[in-house]
Amino acid sequence: MFAPYACQPDQSRGRLHAERMSTFRSPFQRDRDRIIHSSAFRRLKHKTQVFVEHEGDYYRTRLTHSIEVAQVARTLAGVLGLNTDLAEAVALAHDLGHTPFGHTGEDALAALMAPYGGFDHNAQALRIVTRLERHYADFDGLNLTWETLEGIAKHNGPVTGPNADLKHARDPLPYALAEANAEWDLELSTFASAEAQVAAIADDVAYSHHDLHDGLRSGLFTEDDLMELPVTGPAFEAVDRMYPGLDRMRRRHEALRRVFGVMVEDVIAVAKNRLEAAQPKSVDEIRAMEGTVIRFSKPLYQELKAIRAFLFTRMYRAPSVMVERARVSAVIADLFPLFMARPELLPAEWQADVAAAEDETALARMVADYVAGMTDRFALQEHARLMS
Repeated sequence: MFAPYACQPDQSRGRLHAERMSTFRSPFQRDRDRIIHSSAFRRLKHKTQVFVEHEGDYYRTRLTHSIEVAQVARTLAGVLGLNTDLAEAVALAHDLGHTPFGHTGEDALAALMAPYGGFDHNAQALRIVTRLERHYADFDGLNLTWETLEGIAKHNGPVTGPNADLKHARDPLPYALAEANAEWDLELSTFASAEAQVAAIADDVAYSHHDLHDGLRSGLFTEDDLMELPVTGPAFEAVDRMYPGLDRMRRRHEALRRVFGVMVEDVIAVAKNRLEAAQPKSVDEIRAMEGTVIRFSKPLYQELKAIRAFLFTRMYRAPSVMVERARVSAVIADLFPLFMARPELLPAEWQADVAAAEDETALARMVADYVAGMTDRFALQEHARLMS
């Protein structure tokens, strides 16, 4: 039983290419399964979260991050009476468009693609699931439902119109998003379903939690540093009261799982209050609201901003990380112009598309698709092979 404001499987707007209904699975379960079985999802195993994939076996990758996001999304959706399958599908797909080397790779590729319409990983995820996955006989892409595509496009909020954030309001619509929207109107000026909003907040919860874990493991900061921060400091103090003398690794885990719980419980409490106040009768009423229903409380949001500012300084821009950022940025900066100048170096299965490219922009977008699809290790291997 779903809440009235949930996405009902039997009321889905369907797929761009009509298909028979599955005997055993709802439309959103099929979307989730297609995402899991896609080539792009498997490649996330060897794509950076913060640290380059080869730097350690215990650090999060885009794959483990996506699994953690999906777990949080299912929990939140279940408590709130939402469609857990749709929330999970959007969560699993939300990072499919990431380049090798995480946001560092995206920044490098976006700069190179600036003359050709730019690059945005959320838009690239749509391009992957609507065009680049080519395994089915009847269509390109995965032929996902409208609701899942909407969630991928808008889980972070509207991208056009008065409610779009400043970045989207200022910048042109990414070409990959514009192409997908031209083919099937995703109503980019409205908010997404509550399920997609759940996937977005689950992303915030997951990375806020696991980046603390990974930063501690890397030695970029210590537990003593976290004792000085909101949320994390009280969590460590609570563990010390309950388990005095606990060994370091158990103490760390116990404290950070409490941080995780604080975030999840806060989101649930806020969402229940907002839903109770608004009394939405349908998912379309959720989309038409002037703000999100799934969010952190204002006090916790401010506390998390302090933690993220700490992580930005001590982890994302730590000197050792910056050295690696410069190195991997150079890899992207070398590979892209090389493939533009010599597209015959692209794999054989890409050559038909190369031959059909109408102009330099079409070729650049094809090269961006190829480079963005690389894993960390493959990008490093290809760079070593081609630039030697």
